[in-house]
Amino acid sequence: MFATPQAEHQWLAQLVGNWNFDHECTMPDGSKSVTAGKMTCRMLGGMWLLAESSGETPDSGPWGSLMTVGFDTTKNQFVGTFVGSMMSMIWPYHGELDATGKRLPLNSQGPKFDGSGIGNYRDTIEIIDENTWLFTSELQTDEGEWIKFLDGKHVRATD
Repeated sequence: MFATPQAEHQWLAQLVGNWNFDHECTMPDGSKSVTAGKMTCRMLGGMWLLAESSGETPDSGPWGSLMTVGFDTTKNQFVGTFVGSMMSMIWPYHGELDATGKRLPLNSQGPKFDGSGIGNYRDTIEIIDENTWLFTSELQTDEGEWIKFLDGKHVRATD
């Protein structure tokens, strides 16, 4: 029953540490918001990345979130979850590293922004270097096109 960390778990471990981030969000209706915050990432038993974030937006005030990502050796894919203080649902993740080994797209499903049902979403972690990584969020239109609505840059904290 006890699993041992694989290369994919080690890939996640490069995110361990404290990070400062800036996120820019452009919603489908054209409204925009910018938030800055902090993230602390740690590994749980070498198997799960736990990434806890906090920030504040001018419109909504303080918020927090927790993202978990691991690698399921039986499914041979990355799996995880995302929850936030600003929402009432849990977002389940699944995905695979791309061919470059630098990008991890994590697919999920959730309510469409317009309330018309369930849609496909994708959050992507992209490693730039040991001190910088990007986080993007996209939604898929009914026509199959992916539209980016969140751009985030994470920089390793030096304090």
